[in-house]
Amino acid sequence: MRDVIPTGMGPDSEYLFARMTGLTLAWTEPAPGSRILDVASGPGGDVRSLAAQGALAVGVEPSSRMLGLARSLALEGEGPIPGLVQAWSDALPFADGAFDAALCKGSLDHFDQPEAAIAEMARVTRAQGWVVLAIANFESAACRLARGIDTLRERAGGAIRPGRRMYDVPSDHFTRYDLDLMLQQAGRSLEVERVEGISLGWGFPGWGRVLERLPDAAARGVVQALGAWARRLPRHADVVLLAGRPRASSTSP
Repeated sequence: MRDVIPTGMGPDSEYLFARMTGLTLAWTEPAPGSRILDVASGPGGDVRSLAAQGALAVGVEPSSRMLGLARSLALEGEGPIPGLVQAWSDALPFADGAFDAALCKGSLDHFDQPEAAIAEMARVTRAQGWVVLAIANFESAACRLARGIDTLRERAGGAIRPGRRMYDVPSDHFTRYDLDLMLQQAGRSLEVERVEGISLGWGFPGWGRVLERLPDAAARGVVQALGAWARRLPRHADVVLLAGRPRASSTSP
């Protein structure tokens, strides 16, 4: 993942990942006894956080290696042990309306059948529950600006930067998402009620180094100010978070 996620956690990365995680979990409205499903739960950090808040949290993950890591980390911790199930996102082994909420954070673009996965999340979520999706936006302001600069440089005969550029979809992604595609796919199974952008400028060449040269307080202030704009302008944000309730056709009566 080093060509996708920076190995160093500068102020912009810290802000983006902390806010993406915090909002995604908060929008599921965790409470003692609430049933929450984390689809593509990976090493299980989010599902453990939900369980620590009293939720009856279940993580679904197709990778046996990831599930093994998640179980090991859960056993090493001091909090409650969440449920962990091996399954594919487009064939969830749960009854209709079994959960109060379902989430998928940063993984939908890895799925070969994302619309089927969203439909399954809607199916297993009760009628007035939430399905929450957080997805990277490859038509963010930062992506468009970087692509425009590179295009001008290449037309002028400048050297093409080697390796994957920040607006290029990584090789393990099946879908290149932007806000319109997110809304189109989610809207087939969900009544989308909330949309918010997270972060502006993340990944833009040289931006992290600029922030690192600023005093810590100033860097945090800049990142938070840009984050405030991103919340109101999700089309331009680095990550888009959306939440909706299952359409009637997606759930059992």
